[in-house]
Amino acid sequence: MILNNFSLEGKTALVTGASSGIGQAIAIALAEAGADVASHSRLAGNSAETIAAIENVGRRGLEVVGDMAEKETPEKIFADTVAQFGRIDILINNAGTIRRSPAVDFSEEDWQAVIDINLTSVFRMSQLAGRAMIENGGGKIVNIASLLSFQGGITVPAYTASKSAVAGLTKALANEWAKNNINVNAIAPGYIATKNTDALRADETRNRQILERIPAGRWGTPEDLAGAAVFLSSAASDYLNGHILTVDGGWLGR
Repeated sequence: MILNNFSLEGKTALVTGASSGIGQAIAIALAEAGADVASHSRLAGNSAETIAAIENVGRRGLEVVGDMAEKETPEKIFADTVAQFGRIDILINNAGTIRRSPAVDFSEEDWQAVIDINLTSVFRMSQLAGRAMIENGGGKIVNIASLLSFQGGITVPAYTASKSAVAGLTKALANEWAKNNINVNAIAPGYIATKNTDALRADETRNRQILERIPAGRWGTPEDLAGAAVFLSSAASDYLNGHILTVDGGWLGR
């Protein structure tokens, strides 16, 4: 019977940044667990592959579009999802960006772009979801944090600042909304093979250093996060609030 608690049958979800990588893997996993899923992408048509995979498992898929750096986008994609699905039971705040440069050279423009997408849009989406979920009697919000929510990283000051703030925001919202049957938690991925980490994997020295520290001995894949996302989106996590779940192959334990 415990497996029934992991089912998302009858639920609706919105996943930001779901056209590829981690967001795509999570969107497909939620559909496989029974949810109808809205897949957000920055440009129209980018979610075609994700939508096809969602529909292939018999669930409804919806593409919602907008640049998360723009103030109007969260409200637009939230409204588009509700218009199609009637409500949102699960919000996955995955959309993000990274800019690499030594701190002494890091531009104001890059700083603001990263903060707008990685942090401010997460608050805006969560605020919209929180209001609706309070009215609906509950829901699940899952933020995508990072190992750099705990560590400093190298040449990514804005990314580290934003992901540290996402971890704090997760706890703050959980404190306010747990009483409303809303679970707010986060996943902190380790070193995952995505477009964001192409530069690291292409650097022979850095790639070797990273692999030497990961007890699992390999880079993670987006699919490695699927089970954690389903768990945090399901009734199986109903008593988990404000938690940052690391999925890192053992990196933080070494």
